[in-house]
Amino acid sequence: LGLVITDEQHRFGVNQRKILREKGLKPDVLFMTATPIPRTLAITAYGEMDVSIIDEMPAGRIPIETRWIRPPQLDTVLEWMEKELARGHQAYIICPLIEESEALDVKNATEIFEHMQSFYSPRYQVGLLHGKMKNQEKDDIMQEFKDNQLQLLVSTTVIEVGVNVPNATVMLIMDADRFGLAQLHQLRGRVGRGSSASYCILVANPKNEMGVERMKIMTETTNGFVLSERDLELRGPG
Repeated sequence: LGLVITDEQHRFGVNQRKILREKGLKPDVLFMTATPIPRTLAITAYGEMDVSIIDEMPAGRIPIETRWIRPPQLDTVLEWMEKELARGHQAYIICPLIEESEALDVKNATEIFEHMQSFYSPRYQVGLLHGKMKNQEKDDIMQEFKDNQLQLLVSTTVIEVGVNVPNATVMLIMDADRFGLAQLHQLRGRVGRGSSASYCILVANPKNEMGVERMKIMTETTNGFVLSERDLELRGPG
């Protein structure tokens, strides 16, 4: 083994990357990520890793507009989102949990799915996707969304990577303060893949100053490297 390439590097643990490196005798290693985790960014700062930055968007792409709203504004956003659907576009709604939790006061995918059905049906078709589904069921739901048989997809973070639907222009993230900056940026990257203007709406009522700061950072930049630098400042290199 002479070369190890790790895409979406932020999703692999230290031990996982170590196992891959040890399969060869000091192989060359290439890490790729839109959002390097603080530890990786710290290593680059200390000079232990060469860095190449791709700082241009693919041709024809429009920067994603990101907004942060409080929960009481949600119905207003849903009315605005219907206008996007009326233009023939599609939307994601992301929830941190699949089902209701007694321990956490956060929106769950099942509850939001039912709410979206009552809000948008029968004008638009709503789908539900989460990690507890069988693989074939998940594949079928994603194919229906890609084929625009579903206009709105309520999902957990199972769609964080590897999903490409250029017609989707809205990413609505519930309880966005429950997610880290890297994860929020990855989710935001599921839209803005076509030539139409795209939007990421963060619905959050942060409980602490760090949560507020994360929301502000997300609205200030769409640059994953800049975002990672701010994440390093907030969390440190651990």
